Amino acid sequence: MAEILDIWQLQLLYFCLLLGISLAVLLANNLIISAIACGHHLHTPMFFFLLNLALTDLGCICTNVPKAMNNSLWDTRNIYSGCVAQVFFFVFFIETEYCLLTIMCYDRYASICKPLHYGTLLGNRACAHMAAAAWASGFLYSLLHTVNTFSLPLCHGNALDQFFCEIPQILKLSCSRSYLGELGLLAVSGCLGFGCFVFIIFSYVQIFRAVLRIPSEQGRHKAFSTCLPPLIVLSLFISTAVFARLKPPSISSPSLDLSLSVLYSVVPPALNPLIYSLRNQELKSAVWTLMTGCFQEH
Repeated sequence: MAEILDIWQLQLLYFCLLLGISLAVLLANNLIISAIACGHHLHTPMFFFLLNLALTDLGCICTNVPKAMNNSLWDTRNIYSGCVAQVFFFVFFIETEYCLLTIMCYDRYASICKPLHYGTLLGNRACAHMAAAAWASGFLYSLLHTVNTFSLPLCHGNALDQFFCEIPQILKLSCSRSYLGELGLLAVSGCLGFGCFVFIIFSYVQIFRAVLRIPSEQGRHKAFSTCLPPLIVLSLFISTAVFARLKPPSISSPSLDLSLSVLYSVVPPALNPLIYSLRNQELKSAVWTLMTGCFQEH
């Protein structure tokens, strides 16, 4: 009886933790989207990409967290009718977010290392094309994975080791050797993801070299404080996602799989508003103006 009570307490704690994170993410990202949309002085490439990033963060949280909260509270882990949609939208938003983070790194590189060419490199049309390419690549990537995954026959029951649908957990239930196609798709996407990561690292190396040439110590400190947190969160996102996909089965366990999934699917969307948006003075002023205006109206 004590063990059952302990499990229930853990499930309740998990539910409350996810509830708090989801409410904070929903509030922060809705404020960011509203402030950027209403603030005409924020209609610049950087804030345009921040708005797109906020949309993907909302999508990531709304796709996984509500169902995970329900499943953790009622201890339901069977594949349900909405599993296909959840996998599709989860992969769609995660892949789009990764593409947007890569583009935002290029935006930062252009603004610091190529300031004279910034307007040419990131004009309105170029920004629209890059954002559209990010969303389109996320859609295609998600469609391929979803179709490939759910075309496999399941012969090991329908109980997942997770509180939400995730491709590696679904593949464990398959008895078909054709899942090698999905593994091949994961390998190709891993190579593309690694290519983006190399581009990001190269861009940050160039950024740091440019920052070190700033004569003012205060200017260098400000530039480093702006660049380092996004790099840390991006590294956490990539490393945990890659490890979750490629870790050997011998060290796999439900608790480890759950921890890794939370680290790459919940933590980055929760930290992105703080690191990319609410540390920006212009955006903070716009959010404050928006909030005070709403309070005055009521």
